[in-house]
Amino acid sequence: MTPISVEVIGYTYRPCGPFPCDKDRSCGLVECFEKETMVFAFPALEKALNEKYGDRVSVTLTSLDAGIPERVVEIVRVDHPPLPIILINGKLVPVGAVSVPRISEYIDAAL
Repeated sequence: MTPISVEVIGYTYRPCGPFPCDKDRSCGLVECFEKETMVFAFPALEKALNEKYGDRVSVTLTSLDAGIPERVVEIVRVDHPPLPIILINGKLVPVGAVSVPRISEYIDAAL
């Protein structure tokens, strides 16, 4: 079986979602609670998805810190997604945050 690819695109020290996490709005990642930057959120997401899906899912981070790849410029030009951008199998999904429950919905649909 071909693994599902999850790509997170964003800035390392920028927020990992539009709202702060709290007891009512949880992204499912306790490791980065109250830190809320990609540098903490991405490793926590990768660990959570690997625990949930094993080798059926590969998770990568594309950092925009050193510049914006042309393919990302095109995604922004066409779709105007919020950061962080989430791609499942190369396709933009309307998540706009590092969130295990929301990203899992798209992974489950692709499996």
